Amino acid sequence: MEKPLAGKYYKEKWFGVLVSLFLFFVLLCFDYSTSILGVYSGVNLLVNKHVRPFYIKDSCFGRYIYIHDDLPTRFNHDLLANCQSLSTGSKALSDQGTNTGDNMCHHLVNSGLGPQIGKPGKVLANKSWFITNPYLLEVIFHNKMKTYKCLTNNSNLASAIYVPSYTGLDASRHLWDFDHNVRDASAKDLVNWLTRRPEWKKMWGRDHFFVAGRTSWDFRRPDNGSDWGTNLRFLPGSMNMSMLSVEGSCWRNDLAIPYPTNFHPANDSEVVQWQNRVKKYKRPHLFSFIGAPRPGMQKSIRGKLINQCRASNNCKFVHCGAPGINCNDPVTVMRVFEKSVYCLQPPGDSHTRRSAFDSLLAGCIPVFFHPATAYTQYLWHLPEKHTKYSVFIPVKEVEDLKEGMIEKTLLRISKERELAMREEVIRLIPKLVYADPRSRLEREDAFDLAVQGVLERIENVRKVVKEGKDPSVGFADEDWTKFMFPEAPEEY
Repeated sequence: MEKPLAGKYYKEKWFGVLVSLFLFFVLLCFDYSTSILGVYSGVNLLVNKHVRPFYIKDSCFGRYIYIHDDLPTRFNHDLLANCQSLSTGSKALSDQGTNTGDNMCHHLVNSGLGPQIGKPGKVLANKSWFITNPYLLEVIFHNKMKTYKCLTNNSNLASAIYVPSYTGLDASRHLWDFDHNVRDASAKDLVNWLTRRPEWKKMWGRDHFFVAGRTSWDFRRPDNGSDWGTNLRFLPGSMNMSMLSVEGSCWRNDLAIPYPTNFHPANDSEVVQWQNRVKKYKRPHLFSFIGAPRPGMQKSIRGKLINQCRASNNCKFVHCGAPGINCNDPVTVMRVFEKSVYCLQPPGDSHTRRSAFDSLLAGCIPVFFHPATAYTQYLWHLPEKHTKYSVFIPVKEVEDLKEGMIEKTLLRISKERELAMREEVIRLIPKLVYADPRSRLEREDAFDLAVQGVLERIENVRKVVKEGKDPSVGFADEDWTKFMFPEAPEEY
C-alpha cells in the first residue's frame, strides 16, 4: 500500500522542479527584456543571502544608432543612379562629361571602394587594395553603418540618429553654378525634411549626424558674395547637427575623420600582414614630397618646399600632373612613401591632405607645417602628443621657410627617435583605414573610432540637457584656436 503514495510523491516532486525551472527562465527573460532598454538590471536568485544578483549586460547600451532609412532617395540613392552627373574631383564636368569618363560611375563599384587594383606588383601586399575616390567617404560610411552591430529600428532607444545623405556628392553637381538659389536648394530641402520628422524633436537635432566626403568649408559659404560652396552649415537646422568630414572648420560641430586610403582590409590578418611588411622596408630617401606647386596661391609654401627637395640629394620629388605621372595611382604613391623615412605634408588647396594618411599607411613619418593639417583635426584618431608619430616644422608665412631648413631639421633627429616614431606610425595603421564594408574586423578601424567619437559628443550634450543647461552653448560656436601655431618651437 506504500507504493502508490511514493509514486505520487515523486510525481509531485518532479512537477515542482519543472515549475521552478519555468519560473527561473521567465525571470531570466524578463531581465533580458529590460536590459535591451538600456537598463542594467538583474534577477536575484534567493537561494541564500550570500548569493550575488545575476546581471545580464546589454553590450549596445549607449551605442544604439537609428538610421533615417526613410530619407527620400533624392538625397542618396538617386545621386548614385545618376552618377554620370557627378564629378570625380574639384573640377566641374565638361559639357561632354558623360562621354569622357570623367565622372563618378566607375568609382562606385565594390560598395564605393572603387575598382580593385589588379596588378599591385611588389608595392602592395594583397587583394584588399582599391582605387578609392576620397569624395565617396559618405557612401563608404553609409555602407559600413548598415552592418553596425548596434542598429535599432526604435529611434527612442537610439543614442544617435544617422542621416545617410550624400551631401558632398549632391553639392558637387552645383558648386560651379552662379545661381546660389540653385546651389542651395537641395541643402534647404534636406534640412526642411529633417526638422519636420518626430525624431528631430527629441533633442532638436543635436543627436543627429551626417558624413561628407568633402571639406567642411564646401558647406560654409557666407552671405558676403563668396562664389564657392553651399550654405548648408549656416542653415538654422543644420547648425544643430554634427557633420563628420575629411576636414573640419573653425565651427565646433564640424568634426574631422580620416580621408579614405586605398587599403580596405577584409580581415585582421591582412592588417597585421601589412604592418609587418612596412616594418621591413629599406628607406633610401631621407624625405620625399608627392604633389604639385600652387603658383596661384601667394601664401602657399609648396614652391619653396619643392625647391628645397630638388636641391637635396636626400629628397625624392614626384611632380603630380607632370607628363607620365599619375598620382591617382596608389602604386605610384606608395612606392615612393615606402622608400622614404619622412614624408612632407604641406597644406594644399586646404589645410588637410589625403596624402598624410597615405604616408602613415606606408610607415613614413609625416612632416607637418601647420597644426590644422592634422593635430587639431583628427582628435579621435591621432595621438594628442603629436611628437610621438610626426615632425612639426611651423611655417606661418612663406618667408619663414628658410633655405635648407627642412633637411637640417630632419638630420638633427636621432636614429632612436626616428625608430620610435615609425613604430608608433605603424601601430596607428588599423585606426586609420576603413575596412571593407562587406566584412568586419575584430579590431577598431577608422569607422569605429568615428562612431565612438560622435556618440560621446552627443552623450555630453545629453548630460548638459539633464543638468538643465542650454545645449546650444558651445555646440556650434566658432573656435579659431585650431588654426593657431604653438608659442614655443619644438626641439629636434
